[in-house]
Amino acid sequence: MTNTILLFIAGLVILILGADLLVRGASRLAAAFGVSPLVIGLTIVAIGTASPEIAVSVQAAANGQGDLTLGNVLGSNIFNILFILGATSIVAPIVIAEQLIRKDAPILLGVSLLTLALVFDGNLGPMDGTILLLLLVVYIVFALKQSRSESRKVQNEYAEEYAQKEPRTTGSIIINGVFIVLGLGLLVWGSNWLVDSAVQIAKVLGVSELVIGLTIVAIGTSLPEVATSVIAALKGESDIAVGNAVGSNIFNLLGVLGIGSMVSPNGIFVAPHVLQFDLPVMIFVALVTLPVFYIDSRISRIEGGLLFSYYIVYMVYIILRAAESAALSSMQFFIAFFVPITFIALVVVAVRSLRTKRQDKQPAR
Repeated sequence: MTNTILLFIAGLVILILGADLLVRGASRLAAAFGVSPLVIGLTIVAIGTASPEIAVSVQAAANGQGDLTLGNVLGSNIFNILFILGATSIVAPIVIAEQLIRKDAPILLGVSLLTLALVFDGNLGPMDGTILLLLLVVYIVFALKQSRSESRKVQNEYAEEYAQKEPRTTGSIIINGVFIVLGLGLLVWGSNWLVDSAVQIAKVLGVSELVIGLTIVAIGTSLPEVATSVIAALKGESDIAVGNAVGSNIFNLLGVLGIGSMVSPNGIFVAPHVLQFDLPVMIFVALVTLPVFYIDSRISRIEGGLLFSYYIVYMVYIILRAAESAALSSMQFFIAFFVPITFIALVVVAVRSLRTKRQDKQPAR
């Protein structure tokens, strides 16, 4: 068991290092050839930070381990919003850009509902994957077009983070090209180790690969998003912090699930309890962003604490369900009370905040 855990940790470290090299090389190369910092942030960095999820999910799907693929995507999406945005806003409240409120958050909810519709028959096959990938292309084109109308504040944030900081030379192009190739190689290597060790851990603990995917694999592959969001928030670059989390979730559903379902020999099987609980949780997480984002157009420490508490509750439930604990029924009762009450409170506050904004915009008589 010790060797398996060490293999998992080593695979995770290699995976994150590969993602970092890929993002660094690709973003610098793009900047050297005149690609705008905003476009780099919305595409190359977003895809790069999601590359661990891609590598692990594709590796697992190709091996016929669809539960691990599905668990990784669902778990990462839940973690990105509840844990990353929750913990980050506890440290420093996050201001939400208008585009995230009006466009990206509703798109995330729509994509989450579409995913539920596609897997409702219990399987995510190649045709479903094709639909998801086509929608990913549409979303990327949409994001690039929207970037042209972004505010000066948002453009300055991305320029500060991703603008070219060194002259373009043959040597720098070669070095960044090596970073990209090396990063891709490490992603493949690390994902292989991580998937193999995750399957072994599941067998030793006597739990399903889905549980491992929802927990340690999802958290591990989301570490690049953690680093990007926390560092951006501490720098005051809130648009990058929130945009990274929301954009990664959209990419996970359209890109990672899309590719995974296409390379899986028999498609990805979706267990009934996933349809009954884990997928609805992911949809709820996408839904809860709407009232949270609308309240004063920021995530306060209180709202961040609520998001974080949702994640703790979800993790406790997953562990109790996997252990078939007698305390599971009590936990279900608590969730049935705690979640609706807090969500209704968020909606009420959001509606009041929206009314106040509209009244403030009305000209004085």
